[in-house]
Order: sequence, then structure tokens, then C-alpha cells
Amino acid sequence: MGETGGAAAEPTLFETVGGETFFVALVDAFYEGVGHDPVLRPLYPEADLTGARHRLATFLMHYWGGPPTYLEERGHPRLRLRHMPFHVGPAERDRWLTHMAAAVERVAPTADLAARLMAYFVPAAEHLRNDTGLPIATARPGQSTVTAQRSQPTASSTGSSTGSSTGSSPGPADPLS
Repeated sequence: MGETGGAAAEPTLFETVGGETFFVALVDAFYEGVGHDPVLRPLYPEADLTGARHRLATFLMHYWGGPPTYLEERGHPRLRLRHMPFHVGPAERDRWLTHMAAAVERVAPTADLAARLMAYFVPAAEHLRNDTGLPIATARPGQSTVTAQRSQPTASSTGSSTGSSTGSSPGPADPLS
């Protein structure tokens, strides 16, 4: 990549796998499965998956150190927001991971690279679930969620009259959403 302070920087995963060709092959292999999947295919409003293929390939290329084409075309990824119009629950997550794992197995040149890719895809797929409501954390660092829930001020303890039936204050919204 370049030099930083005299030491050569490690190549990005984008560079390691050979660039765009790898990511296009990965995405093509993934959408071969999605195109026939009875759970996932209905989530794609386009009759043709060409646009979806392009968006995923450019996103992954940028994420793994390639060109910023995705950002230039679509702006910040906002992945969770972009997936909100579509129900993404355990079944959708699992089917998505099934097809992505098969694509990774098919095109990743080494087991190490496959593991690196899946170490991103598994938590990313879970993060896109939108069937459980907003993930709201009220615990402070080092405090359990149960303790935080017990210590939340109520409308009666703060003198506030919010009209809430539970009287508890909501926690801060998840900044990653």
C-alpha cells in the first residue's frame, strides 16, 4: 500500500485477494443462491438483481480497503437504516449467512481469508436484524443491565409527569443504528 514512518503497511484484504475480481466473484456466487431462495428473494424489489449485486460488491470492496465507489454513489452505508423497510429476522439472517458462507467457501483462496470474511459477515448479519425493536442499552460501563433497569429514575421519583404507564425513562438510542 504505502509507507508509514518508514515501515511498509500491511496490504488490505482487498489487495490480498486480488481486488475487484474477487469481490465480484464473491457477490455473484452469493446472489446465485439468493436468486432462488424463497425467504430472501421476495425482499429484493428489483426483478433483476444487477443493482443489488453492484451495491454489495462496491460496499464490500470499500469496506475491505478498496476504492470508495460505494461512498461516491450512495454516501454513508447506513446499513441498518437501508434494511429497515424489509423484515430481517432469524430466518432471513440465517438464509443470508447460508448463501454468503457458501460463496465464501467457493471463492476464498485460503481458509484464513474465509475465516476473516465470515468473522465480519456473521455479526453484520445479526446487526441487520430488525425484528426485535431498537437495541437500547441503559447500563453504564461495568454495570449489569438488571442493575441499570432497577436504578432508572421513574416519573414519580423525579417528579416528572410524562403520562407513561411504566414511569421509567428510556435509555439512549443505539448510536450504531
